[in-house]
Amino acid sequence: MTIRVLLADDQALLRSAFRVLVDSESDMEVVGEASDGAEAVRLAGEARADVVLMDIRMPGTDGLAATRLISADPALAQVRVVILTTFEVDDYVVQSLRAGASGFLGKGSEPEELLTAIRVAAGGEALLSPAATKGLIARFLAQGDGADDGHDPDRAARLDALTVREREVLVQVAGGHSNDEIAERLEVSPLTVKTHVNRSMAKLGARDRAQLVVIAYESGLVRPRVD
Repeated sequence: MTIRVLLADDQALLRSAFRVLVDSESDMEVVGEASDGAEAVRLAGEARADVVLMDIRMPGTDGLAATRLISADPALAQVRVVILTTFEVDDYVVQSLRAGASGFLGKGSEPEELLTAIRVAAGGEALLSPAATKGLIARFLAQGDGADDGHDPDRAARLDALTVREREVLVQVAGGHSNDEIAERLEVSPLTVKTHVNRSMAKLGARDRAQLVVIAYESGLVRPRVD
C-alpha cells in the first residue's frame, strides 16, 4: 500500500526538497503541500493523507495547533503527524506529543531517517528520535501542568482499566522497546505483545504508541530517570 504524505512547511524550498525525496520512493507519494497549519488541517482530510510532515513553527496556525486539531477530529483518526523542528528538544516538542503527534524529527536529519520516520509513523509506531532525547522528553512530561507531583490523577485512574500484563507491556512501550524486544523481555510472543498494546490503546483512548508513552509518564506509571 502506498503511504500518502502531506507536507506542511512555510518554506517552499524545503517542501520541494521533501517532495523530490518522498516521491522517489516506490511505497509513498506526496498528496499535498500546505504553507500553514490551517491549510494542513484542511488538506489532511481532502487529500486523505496517512502521514503529515508538520513544521512546528509556521505563521498563523502553527504546527502545534494544527496537530491538536487533526488529533481531535474523529474523521482524521487515520492521520499520523510527524513534527519537523530545527530544535529537537524543547517544550514545543513535548506539547506536540501531548497534542497527538506520533513523534518528531530534526530538520537536519539524514534523508533515510526522514523516510524511515514516515514508514514508522504510518505503521502506528512511536517515533521518539533520536533515542538520546527520550530522557529529556520524560522529564518534560513528568513536570506536568502544575500538579505537585507532576502527574495527572485522571490519567492515573484510567490505568485501572488495564490488566497487570497490560501495565507491564505499557512500561516497556514507554521505554521505547519494540514488540519483538518486549516479547523477549516478558517471554511471550510478539503477537501477544501486539494484542496487549492494541487493547491498552483502546482502553486509554490513545491514537498510537507515542500517546501510550505520554500516558505512561503523565500517569506516574513510569518515572523519568535522571542520570
